[in-house]
Order: sequence, then structure tokens, then C-alpha cells
Amino acid sequence: MTVAAEQGAAVPGGDGSGRLAALLISPTLLVIGLVVGFPVLAAVRESLFEEGQSLDPQGFVVEGERFVGLSVYADILAGERAPAFYGALWNTTFFTVVTVVIETVLGVAMALVMHRTFRGRGVVRASILVPWAIPTAVSALLWRWIFQSGGVADQIIGSDVLWTTEGFQAKVAVIIADTWKTAPFVGLLVLAGLQLIPGEVHEAARVDGATAWQRFWRVTLPLVKPVLLVAVLFRLLDVLRMFDLPFVLVGPRKESVRTLSMLAYDEATNLRYGAAAAYATVLFLYVAVVAYVFVRLLGADILGRLREPSGREAAG
Repeated sequence: MTVAAEQGAAVPGGDGSGRLAALLISPTLLVIGLVVGFPVLAAVRESLFEEGQSLDPQGFVVEGERFVGLSVYADILAGERAPAFYGALWNTTFFTVVTVVIETVLGVAMALVMHRTFRGRGVVRASILVPWAIPTAVSALLWRWIFQSGGVADQIIGSDVLWTTEGFQAKVAVIIADTWKTAPFVGLLVLAGLQLIPGEVHEAARVDGATAWQRFWRVTLPLVKPVLLVAVLFRLLDVLRMFDLPFVLVGPRKESVRTLSMLAYDEATNLRYGAAAAYATVLFLYVAVVAYVFVRLLGADILGRLREPSGREAAG
């Protein structure tokens, strides 16, 4: 057998398995196209039209749907809707950066605590994971009671703060509530990664004289990095779409906490479906760009590690 024949036999798909794989995943791709692709295309199409009454060039009233092209997007970026859009974009980005950073740090700390062996570990794990299991709307109502005037939060800090009104304090309330609820999610994923690390690795580092901080920074963190990156990516995508927590906790149409999702909701409730679809389309593009950049910058090593075994097997 020639070398080329041997390589052709070793390459996956050389015997038609690639076509079979494509045939098997085609139903899944079709479902994804219908569930994801069709709503996106429908939203883009809706953003290019406007419904309601208007005047034609002759001055007659025209009712119904009419094509307006990219005028809605132009209005969002540099028109009357621009201040509201950029404010919501800033709030969305601010919540994403701040909450993900805090939740990552607290989640890793929770995972380290839950991973240790001590009496009552089951109770500690359950108490940490309970906030994540509570529905977001219920969690927001709970924190709304805590942040009410003269409530628990005011009694703790010894001051009367109007947490659910316009101002930076409303952002702080949303950050605290979101961190309390979703930091356990990061902790749960990191805990799963910690349990896959062999104990011999830490024991060898301990024998070599590594301190607890050195073992965490040079052994634990690199080994759980793939799981941690997945957790951070999930949280990024989730916070960028934040809606129900600030909506219930602080209230609708509050500029201090209004996100892009809430802005699209406001337009839809006022029957401005074209503008709502435009905001939703911009949010979709924003989420897609953030996910792509995150994977390209921080997830490349994960993809490389996934390819290494197959490359070694082919070489063998």
C-alpha cells in the first residue's frame, strides 16, 4: 500500500463518513435555522418597515406598512433615538463587565469552598446553590423588598437610600441582586472542573514546596481555565440580554438601569415594532460580536487542546 493510500485511509471522511456525518446533522442544522435564523431574518425585515399613519408626497394620509429602509437605524445611531440607545448600550455594557468580573471572582471562591472536605459540606453546597435555583423574577421581588425605603439594606448601612429610583444606587442594587443570584452558577461549573483534577497533581506541587497561593495560581487555575472560560462566556451572553431583573427590581423606563432589551420592549409596547426590531437586531449583533471576540481571544487554546488528541491519533 502506498503512503498516499495509507494517509487517505487515515483521514476521516475518506470512505464517505463525512457525507454520512453531514446527512446526520442536517436535521439539527435545519431546526437551528428555523428556530434561530428565521426570527433573526424576520426581525431584520420588520426593522426595515414602519406601520401606522403617514403622509405621502401628495399630502394624503397613508395607513399600513411602508418601507423605510435603514432610516430607523440611522435614527438610532444619530437621530432622536440616539440618546436613549447609547444610554441603554452603556448600561448593558456596564452591567456586563462589572457583574461578570465580580461573579467570576466569587464563583471561583465558592467552588474552592465547596471542593474542600469538611463536616457539613452538603449543607454549604446546598445553601450556595439555592439562589441560582430561584427564578429571576422571584429573586428580583425579594431584593426589591430588601432595597425598599427603610428596608433591610437601609438598616444595615444605617442610611435611607432610594435604591429603586433614578441614580447610580439603582445600578448598585441591580449588580448586587444579579451577583447574588448567578455567582453560584459560575461556582457550580468551576466545581465540576476542580473535581476532574487528580489529587496527585496538588500533592506533587505540595511536595515540591509550593505554597497554597502558588498551587492555586500555577496548578489549579490553569487546569480549570477551560471550564472557567465556558462559565464566563455563558454569563457574558446572559447579562448582555438582561431584562427581567432590572425590570422587576427597579421598574420599567428607568434610564439608570434601562438595557437594550428593555429599550426594545418599551418600543414594542408602544406599538413601534420597526424600532423594537431594530433594537433587537442591534443587540443580536452586539452579542454575536462579543461572543466571537471572546472565543477568538481567550478560547483559542481550548480549541487547540481539543484538536491535539485527534492530530496525535492520526500521526500514530
